[in-house]
Amino acid sequence: MVIARSLRALDWLNFFVANVQTGFGPFIASYLAANKWTQGEIGLMLSVGTISAMASQLPAGALVDAMRNKKFAAASAIVAIIASALFLAASPTFVPVFAAEVLHGFASCMLVPAMAAISLALVSRADLGDRLGRNARWASIGSALTAALMGVFGEYFSLRSVFFLTAALALPALVALNMIHHEMPPKLPRGANAKAAQKLTADGEERESLRDLLRDRRLLIFAACVVLFHLSNAAMLNLAAGEVTAHMGDNVQLVIAACIIVPQFIVAALSPWVGRQAQRWGRRPVLILGFCALPLRAVLFAGVSSPYLLVPVQMLDGISAAVFGVMLPLIAADVAGGKGRYNLCIGFFGLAAGVGATLSTAAAGFAADRFGTAMSFFGLAAAGALAAALVWLAMPETRDAAMEKAVEEPAVEA
Repeated sequence: MVIARSLRALDWLNFFVANVQTGFGPFIASYLAANKWTQGEIGLMLSVGTISAMASQLPAGALVDAMRNKKFAAASAIVAIIASALFLAASPTFVPVFAAEVLHGFASCMLVPAMAAISLALVSRADLGDRLGRNARWASIGSALTAALMGVFGEYFSLRSVFFLTAALALPALVALNMIHHEMPPKLPRGANAKAAQKLTADGEERESLRDLLRDRRLLIFAACVVLFHLSNAAMLNLAAGEVTAHMGDNVQLVIAACIIVPQFIVAALSPWVGRQAQRWGRRPVLILGFCALPLRAVLFAGVSSPYLLVPVQMLDGISAAVFGVMLPLIAADVAGGKGRYNLCIGFFGLAAGVGATLSTAAAGFAADRFGTAMSFFGLAAAGALAAALVWLAMPETRDAAMEKAVEEPAVEA
């Protein structure tokens, strides 16, 4: 009964955390532009947030690994995000905006692995894929609904009210987090050697060294897949929106909003299925399905002439996002095993995603200026095809034999 209540509370935690993170998306750029910031200044400040997040991935993951109380790690991150939102609402000037971007970058990198660790603590390894799929469903619903709500607040109240709303929505996230109960890892015996303790996980297993982790072929190949995935994906919608809607009338914002919201509902619908199939089929078949949607989407965008076709093409993003959102923490759990490096693995993959996304926006913009938008899309399609080929040809199956046995036994009994 306690576990069931905790799992329901975890649903709501994912929902409200997604609400909070939505406030740090495009609304910041609109808010700063309305307060007379130039596009160059806005771009520079958004880059501060990106750099902060990239630099924080590994330290934040290692910090969460080192903390016994994952709920405290998540609560600290949520409180830091509240502070970031209030900094933005307080004054659209350099110092508070800079502080908000840096603080939010680190807090987000800490929150993601902490929530993944809480999920892993509440369910068995055999059920982790299904749980991560459910997490993604609730997060997507939260993102979609909150984007609409914040749009209403920004339109009818003020852009500053969006950040007050963001801070307010973090409070029920803290309530949901407090309702989650799971067994804390056992404390080390009194008088235990400190150096020996550092080599053990919370469950008493020997902690894998960072050197051994970085030598893991599965970690390195999937990190390369993550870089290529985001190299193909990150710039795609921005490039399509900028090209097709350049001469559109008053419905531009509605089309762009639909391009953001519709894939979220597809993610909500598909994510639990992705998690279940990853447990039954293995990781590689599901990864190939999600990665193959990338080059197809880029090629279709290259041929789109009507802005109203953006939305149906963008639906493919929902497939890729559902697969990627579930598989990244699931493969991190496979790679880390019980060796106490789960959150560091997530941080490593997050860093790879940041590198790919940064290269994507820069390379796509340069290619569009130099060779035209169509050629830029073909370049993004090539990166996506290379990502799918790397999964197909080089990515090992990470679902271990014990997991296969746990998944297959119920089917045998049936």
